[in-house]
Amino acid sequence: MAGCGGAPELPPAPPASSLPSAEYRIGPGDSLNIFVWRNPELTVTVPVRPDGRVSIPLVEDVVAIGKTPTALAREYEQRLSKYIREPLVTVIVTGFVGPIPDQVRIIGEAAQPRSLPYRTDMTVLDAIIAVGGLTRYAAGNDSIIVRNVNGVQTTYAVHLRDLIRDGDITSNVALQPGDILIIPQRLF
Repeated sequence: MAGCGGAPELPPAPPASSLPSAEYRIGPGDSLNIFVWRNPELTVTVPVRPDGRVSIPLVEDVVAIGKTPTALAREYEQRLSKYIREPLVTVIVTGFVGPIPDQVRIIGEAAQPRSLPYRTDMTVLDAIIAVGGLTRYAAGNDSIIVRNVNGVQTTYAVHLRDLIRDGDITSNVALQPGDILIIPQRLF
C-alpha cells in the first residue's frame, strides 16, 4: 500500500544478506553463566553491571560489554591461566538485554511500551507481539519507524493496522538495531 499524503514511502524489508551479523554482543543487564570446566568453585552466574563489567572468583572487573560470549570466554581463560593450568571457559548468555544502542524501542500506543533486545531477522510484527499489541486508541496506520542511517535520522511510514487486521505482510518490514517504532494516538 502507498503511504498517506506526503508520508515517506514504506521501505521494503531488506534481504537476509543485508541484515546485521547474527553474532550476539553482550550488553549491560545481560545475565551470564560462566562455566569453568573442572572448577565448580569458579563457575558462576552473574549479571553484567551497568558499567559493562563482570567479576568472577579470582578475576575481577573484566569488561564484557560489546564482546561476544566466545571472546569473553577466551579472555577469562587467559586471565585464569595465572591460577589454574589450561582453563577451559564457556560463557552462556541466559538473560538477554543486548547493547543499549542496539535495542529496539516501541513507544506510544503499544499495550506495553518498552525497549526490546534486537535479534537477527526481527520484524515489526515480532516487536508488536512482544509489546502485547496495540491499544484501542492506536492510529496503527500512522505509525513510523525512526532509524539512524549513516548518521542521518530517517523516518519511514509503517501501516500496523493493515498488518494486524488485514494481514498485509508488505507492512511487516525488517527492523534494524536502534530503531524506534512510534505508534501515535488516533484523533477522535
